[in-house]
Amino acid sequence: MTQRQQDTNRAGLIGAALSLAAALIWPFQAWLVAALLGRLLSGEAALVWPTVAGFVALGLVRSALEAGSHAALARHADTVLATLRTEVVGGERRTLDTSSIGGPGALSALVSEKAEALRPYLMRYRPARLRATVVPLVILVLAFWNAWAVGVVLLLSGPLIPLFMALVGWAAKDASARQMDEIGSLGDLLVDRLAALADLRLIGAGKAVTDDFAEASERLRGKTMAVLRVAFLSSTVLELFAALGVAMVAVWTGFSLLEQVHWGGDVTPTTGIWLLLLAPEFFQPLRDLASAWHDKAAADAVQEELQNWRGQERAAMPGHGQGGVAITGVLALNNISLHRGDRQIHLPDLEIRPGTRIALTGPSGAGKTTLLRLLAGLERPETGELTLDGQPLADRLDDWRAGLGWMPQAPHFLARSLRYNVGFGASLGGEVAQAALGPVVQGLPKGDLTPLGERGAGLSGGEARRVTLARALHGAPQVLLADEPTADLDDDTAEAVTRGLLSHKGTLIVATHDLRLAAQMDRVIDLGDTQ
Repeated sequence: MTQRQQDTNRAGLIGAALSLAAALIWPFQAWLVAALLGRLLSGEAALVWPTVAGFVALGLVRSALEAGSHAALARHADTVLATLRTEVVGGERRTLDTSSIGGPGALSALVSEKAEALRPYLMRYRPARLRATVVPLVILVLAFWNAWAVGVVLLLSGPLIPLFMALVGWAAKDASARQMDEIGSLGDLLVDRLAALADLRLIGAGKAVTDDFAEASERLRGKTMAVLRVAFLSSTVLELFAALGVAMVAVWTGFSLLEQVHWGGDVTPTTGIWLLLLAPEFFQPLRDLASAWHDKAAADAVQEELQNWRGQERAAMPGHGQGGVAITGVLALNNISLHRGDRQIHLPDLEIRPGTRIALTGPSGAGKTTLLRLLAGLERPETGELTLDGQPLADRLDDWRAGLGWMPQAPHFLARSLRYNVGFGASLGGEVAQAALGPVVQGLPKGDLTPLGERGAGLSGGEARRVTLARALHGAPQVLLADEPTADLDDDTAEAVTRGLLSHKGTLIVATHDLRLAAQMDRVIDLGDTQ
């Protein structure tokens, strides 16, 4: 166990212990109140102000302990959730295989809404369980010490509550699991529809999309209401037995003080009032545990999903992602093939020497993007080998990627400035001129410090494509991979992007349908001829 894990567990234990200490103060406060009222009822002299001062002082101590408990448990929950999110995001970053949880929407839901379901469990369940274990036993001992009849009432009514909690808890866990599954499905649906939003609007599918969301939202509402129904059922059972227990203690105490009952122990006004004040507190930890039980049901559903995710065997992404020293060399593809759905793609045997300019052409689905992803180390060949100077490229991926520039077909941005989106915070240089990005920067309100949305807010399609070209050219990579760099661009913008690509001095490999761009390459490889 690491030092951080030990510190995290220690914070949780301290928080639970402080919560228990705060709960154990109430019997002392109750005794002060009972002693004061007992003396007043008996006509004896009562020390009112010292009693009030003692009650207030104990109340302040109890408040301080509860505040310390909440702070410790909050730190514990924050650390656990941060560790969990780092684990999931880091795990997904290091693999190419699809998660068993689902797509990006389901994973996003796991590290956001679902992970937050663990916070109430971490902050409430452990201290509630500790209080429910200790406080009722303490009060039960005090009850038997003063009046065995009260102890018997509490002893008979108390265990029924955990029994019914367990019975209802089984249903609560199943309902929570179904709710969590629906949250993940809705997240995947949202991501899928947002990615295709422009196309959906063009084909007039707005109503169908709205209906899909309405149907999915209604399913989630139904499953959420199922969880709430179980919660209300368990609360009703709990309150019923708690009310009956307190009522029976009150009835016996009242008849004993009226000398109508002569069994079960001798009580004075002071002990009778004290027992009446302690009886609700006997059930309060069980109430808290019942409330936290539903937090536990939701947390169990999330933990089960996390266990399935951890248990899934997925191949690691080639390379270690730790950076490296940029290298170049002769790339060779020999007898490489892989599957795309039901199709098998066969790639031609190639030898790519440094400084070569190659255009990959062919119909959609021929494997142009797949080949680029293979060269970037984002795909693994199922058969054959990909080598760099005779050595497997997978063994040298970190160094290879250090000298690699990548221009994807669909522009993607961070919600940061244009400068950050191009150079990740570094000052911009010659890549601005190479990508013909100067007029774009000048037209933005804050120049290259203008914030961009994740979808490139404020940029046209051609401007967004030039920003991705500048990003690929940043740092003067030795090898530049570009996927359909001129697709859907007007002639002037396509020409500007082409000039930027051709200004690159190293190896250039372009997947394109643009015959004008292909004609300016040193070599054209038609992948359609190899299928």
